[in-house]
Amino acid sequence: MADEQAPFTSHLEELRKRLIIIGCSWVVAFLGCYAFAERIFQYISEPVRAVLPEGSSLVFIHATEPFFTYLKVAAIAGLLVALPIILWQIWAFVAPGLYSGEKKFAVPFVLVSCCCFAAGTYFGFFFVFPTIFTFLIKYGTGSGEISAMLSMGAYLSLSAKLLLAFGLVFELPIVIFFLARMGVVDYHWLAKNRKFALLGAFVFGAVLTPPDVISQTAIALPFVLLYEVGVWIARFFGKKKPKEEEDETEAAP
Repeated sequence: MADEQAPFTSHLEELRKRLIIIGCSWVVAFLGCYAFAERIFQYISEPVRAVLPEGSSLVFIHATEPFFTYLKVAAIAGLLVALPIILWQIWAFVAPGLYSGEKKFAVPFVLVSCCCFAAGTYFGFFFVFPTIFTFLIKYGTGSGEISAMLSMGAYLSLSAKLLLAFGLVFELPIVIFFLARMGVVDYHWLAKNRKFALLGAFVFGAVLTPPDVISQTAIALPFVLLYEVGVWIARFFGKKKPKEEEDETEAAP
């Protein structure tokens, strides 16, 4: 009985070690980012401040709102800064259960995952945010009888949720790659279920974005396009079934 519990205990100890490293790296990154929290918030609020009517600005409703807003900004920025370490620790925890041939993907996994997440947030911030906030602000102030005075905390919550959504969407090819390598899915199954992926894209967009067509479509379109990329990734890099291996051997010169 003790022998059976030993592996489980060692796994828990390993998990504890990885979580401590992740937590410490996040805290260090948070402290570093907090010194620049106000400047970071000014930068990420530029898309909405650029479309606010003249005389309008971001405001705070509660006395503590700026303080907690800057704390959240530092926490989010710190998470992004610590992301490579976090992903590496996740990989280090699951790596012992992988085959030797799969362990070589460690460095590419961390680098590509970070690049995909960064590409998603870049796309959302520079290409989608201006369109979304222009539409929302003009829709709200279109009658001329309502003034736009957005709360700092409310804007941060919305923008953080949108950036997270875009970052996760751009991770889709990585997820499909590993699922295909493990044999969980193959490109035949992915191609057959395109219609469900399209439905899931709009459901995902509806859950994580404001209730308007522009933001939902802005999430759904990259999701669908990256799903198609994932189909081709699964076709070329997925786990080969015996019949497919035989067909490739016969087709080889």
